[in-house]
Amino acid sequence: MMNKRIILPAVVFVVLAGLFSACSTGLKPLAANYIKAEPQPLELVAGKVPVTINATFPAKWFNKKATLVVTPVLRYDGGEAWGTSYTYQGEKVAGNGQVIPQATGANATLTSNFDYIPAMQSSELYLTFTAKVGNKEVPLPEIKIGDGVLATAALLNAASEAPATAPDKFQRIIKDAYNSDIMFLIQQAELRSSELKKTELSDWKNTVVNANQAPNQKVNVEISAYASPDGGLELNEKLAGKREANTDKFLKQELAKAKAEVPVSAHYTAQDWAGFKELVEKSTIQDKNLILSVLSMYTDSEQREREIKNISAVFSVLADEILPQLRRARLTANIETIGKSDEEISALAASSPKSLTIEELLYAGSIATTQATKEAIYKSITQIYPNDYRAFNNLGACEFQSGKIAAAEANFNKALSLSENAPETNLNLGLAALTKSDLSKAQQFFGKAVGENGLSTAQGLIAVSNGNYSQAVSAFGSTASNNAALAQLLTKDYSKALATLNAVKTPDATTSYLKAIIASRTNNSNDVVANLKKAIQLDPSLAKKAATDLEFVKYLTSTDFINIIK
Repeated sequence: MMNKRIILPAVVFVVLAGLFSACSTGLKPLAANYIKAEPQPLELVAGKVPVTINATFPAKWFNKKATLVVTPVLRYDGGEAWGTSYTYQGEKVAGNGQVIPQATGANATLTSNFDYIPAMQSSELYLTFTAKVGNKEVPLPEIKIGDGVLATAALLNAASEAPATAPDKFQRIIKDAYNSDIMFLIQQAELRSSELKKTELSDWKNTVVNANQAPNQKVNVEISAYASPDGGLELNEKLAGKREANTDKFLKQELAKAKAEVPVSAHYTAQDWAGFKELVEKSTIQDKNLILSVLSMYTDSEQREREIKNISAVFSVLADEILPQLRRARLTANIETIGKSDEEISALAASSPKSLTIEELLYAGSIATTQATKEAIYKSITQIYPNDYRAFNNLGACEFQSGKIAAAEANFNKALSLSENAPETNLNLGLAALTKSDLSKAQQFFGKAVGENGLSTAQGLIAVSNGNYSQAVSAFGSTASNNAALAQLLTKDYSKALATLNAVKTPDATTSYLKAIIASRTNNSNDVVANLKKAIQLDPSLAKKAATDLEFVKYLTSTDFINIIK
């Protein structure tokens, strides 16, 4: 009878040899039920994949002369990442490892943090062993203890947030007031020719007439006549009234000569205590604080006048320097200049940008209806007004929203060189830093963006990046964005997250993908399919992501799901 030879694969011999060798030294392969990894599945948090492994070395398992090095390793397509190694030793080994009593065994806890890369989404976690008994190496097989990484937090996208735009100071209607004073002698109301021939008054009248004739201006005139506080209330009432009447008559005659139909209103103040106080405050008169205290202590005009006159040391100075300035009629021309319409500004910004002021050009950029038009306007501003940071900041903001992050960052840096404390630019550079996961740099920039409207949103991005999800929810507040909804989802507030996504003004592929995740976590298979379908239509690359996303692992056998991700 012919002898039959049993041929086994080489690998089987190797494994069996390892097992026999292990048995001969008292170290056996550690059963998987003695090891538990948390969390399951692994999850991305703050750019890391943390894992805590609880292992039990059973009684009689550990050789007294053995040394065991245990290391977790996360393997993924194209590479692997090694975690922290832990050393354990028997009772007769001299070393620094944790001693495992042979008789009773012991528990051990191993923690590791893997630096996350997207390929880890589809991965396997193993526990590897390097063992020796004395000087003899003992092969122990590695043990698989986990599958994949839940990477939902990686959906955070700083580039999707709106950057800050530096504001313009454009005013459609500019209001200006031009003043001229006609002075009077003490206790007189007659208009003196010396006052009426002053260059100041002539220039003021020309301003009024020119504004009345200008097609883009409106003007009205106000006359405010005054008497100084000295002399008694009854006298000053009559005096101030006459000054008002005489000035009003004169001004209307002058406007009629110039054929300027300008509305004129007039009123008088019998005793100009407010003007008196203002002039005293600005003066260098000795004991002015004493005078001001009298004004604050007494409200009756006559008593005020008596008390001030009692301060004989300074009253003569008041009579010479302060009171004469209060015997006047103030003429105020209120002029409104009406600026160009939106249509005019937009047309000139395209055809003749140099004909516009920088405020008009910045305003033109703010009302432009397309990103291309905005960029063109802001580029022209950087050429015409190269020293104004706002143009570079706003050009960078346009580029950031168009996904041209490198170009945007260059313009933000240029803006910062022109105004290093500009809050808008510091906020935007922080956002740019976050797109490169540079949290430290981002926080430095955000620290200089105090007062900027988008700062709370930026702090929300930082909080999510650091794994502080509840803090992120508070920072985002009522903001309706994908990132705000992601923070709510990560705190497991699914109803709030879905409401936020439904309120997003311009939903995109990520909006639908997040809705699909919420549907999966709340066991709504129909919405999983519907939202994933919409997300993949908007961004076909999401089909490959969904196929390996542990959020959808329970749907991998669903025909509808499979048809979507093909």
